[in-house]
Amino acid sequence: MRIETLLVPTADGRADALAVHPGDGASHPGVLMYPDGFGIRPVLRELAVELAGHGYFVLVPNPFYRHGPTPLLDLPEHIGDDLRPQIFAQVMPLIRAHTPDRARRDAAAYLDHLTSRPEVSAGPVAVTGYCIGGLLAARTAAAHPGRVAAVAGFHSPFGADETERHELLATLTAELHLGHAASDLTPETLADLNRDLDAAGVKYCSEIYPGTVHGYTMADTDSFDAAALQRHWDDLLALLARTLAG
Repeated sequence: MRIETLLVPTADGRADALAVHPGDGASHPGVLMYPDGFGIRPVLRELAVELAGHGYFVLVPNPFYRHGPTPLLDLPEHIGDDLRPQIFAQVMPLIRAHTPDRARRDAAAYLDHLTSRPEVSAGPVAVTGYCIGGLLAARTAAAHPGRVAAVAGFHSPFGADETERHELLATLTAELHLGHAASDLTPETLADLNRDLDAAGVKYCSEIYPGTVHGYTMADTDSFDAAALQRHWDDLLALLARTLAG
């Protein structure tokens, strides 16, 4: 396994990023992985390593590079529920500043870097993300329909803004998987979202992972759910196997 830290040129500067790939001299399908709002840290590195171990080239950018390189926040090794409010107070200004226009500009740069790597096989790539990263993944796929074959979001706010949801679905062509936290939306809200997905003609799976709370994939938080993380892997790997050329 090869792990690299690098800088990706963008329209607004340079984004620090983590790249992980098998390092076997062969080319592998590319996956752009967006972190949650807490950013690149050991648990994201572990997720990238796990995914790369299944035969993918994984690029994890720092979406908030305009505010500085990783780490942007002084995070504890474990983020307990008692600490979440004060950490979110630091994270939310970064998220609000990362407008859809900024996200689309950055997405083009990330995709250009990913597909230019000799270790990445030709053809469309996949984009996945956690929390706000799931929304960034959807924005990337909608802005570059010819370049993205699959998009996944886990405990993400995709669809929370109904206006943006319709804008994204107007151009989204990638197969979509959404693994919602049970704490993030009601069955009624899920039904509304899925009706819009049906109307858009998107191939998708959008479901609530039972008993989960927001952040269930993150082993460094009190929200972590080991069974839900495994379900996330099962769903994500199946999606990638269906949509990306080996």
